[in-house]
Amino acid sequence: MKKTQIIGIDVSKAKLDVWIHSTHQHFTVQNDTTGFAKLLEAIFTSTKCKKQDLLFCFENTGKYSKMLSVFLHSQEILFVMAPALEIKKSLGITRGKNDKIDARRIARYAYEKRDRLVPTVLPGEKIDKLKSLLSLREKLIKHRTAYKNGITDLKDCYTEGETIIIKEVQQRLINAVNDEVRNVEEEVAHIIKMDPLMDRNFNLITSVKGIGKILGFYLIAFTENFTAFIDARSFACFAGTAPFANSSGTVIGKSRVHPYANKQIKSLLNMAAMSAIQLKGEYREYYNKRLEIGKNKMSSLNIIRNKILFRVFAVVKRGSPYVDLYRYAA
Repeated sequence: MKKTQIIGIDVSKAKLDVWIHSTHQHFTVQNDTTGFAKLLEAIFTSTKCKKQDLLFCFENTGKYSKMLSVFLHSQEILFVMAPALEIKKSLGITRGKNDKIDARRIARYAYEKRDRLVPTVLPGEKIDKLKSLLSLREKLIKHRTAYKNGITDLKDCYTEGETIIIKEVQQRLINAVNDEVRNVEEEVAHIIKMDPLMDRNFNLITSVKGIGKILGFYLIAFTENFTAFIDARSFACFAGTAPFANSSGTVIGKSRVHPYANKQIKSLLNMAAMSAIQLKGEYREYYNKRLEIGKNKMSSLNIIRNKILFRVFAVVKRGSPYVDLYRYAA
């Protein structure tokens, strides 16, 4: 990708620090619609270019960068929301930082990677809402777990019955959180049901053994209804289940998964794999055969995770539900 003007932006809650790579110019604007208008005005005045010649690059900071990305999308201006860790790792050894320096480093990153950067495409309102609801569900689950642990920890006491009120309060909170979790899940299911393409894919992927309702929600949301990843291998990299070679010269180590991953999806895939090997079928048979010949339990379980993922992508691509051929084997 070759664009005339590379613009690096360091996004914070209140303001945007902007660095124009070609002119080495720095300025700040407010992180709101008024500031966005001033941002474009300043760039056009400084560079004398058109908006189709611009490429913005900034870190994906969640809600702080959301308004900017929506504004640029509405103006049909190309932008790249890059992961903060990717930018940090690409810079090599650095010393010192502030918002101005960060904006300059982001602009330099975009300039050096300009031929390989792919402009960000916003997933759309429905996918965005699904991700927000699933994020809310995770918070509710954490609160529920804390209350459950609080009840479990009430063992030591001076007199019998002194912790009854504490248990009752926390149990009421657990019940309330359970109701809210159900409400969130029902809203997620409703959004998927009302979209024909999402509903089709959801029904297809939940036909695969091991894929339950919650994992199905996450797969629809984080694959952006199977449009954000070209194949199962690329999504396995995102989820942290894809093994990579580990060798140098004559030293050949074991292939390992990388720690950079979406931990929530990896956890759900792990539970799906553990559930699958408990049921009679090819997953359990394959897993047990590996253990019999001395293979590692976790590497064997990781293979089951990837088998599930590859079948999920296969049924979506094929457009027909999964067929368990093991049932028809002699």
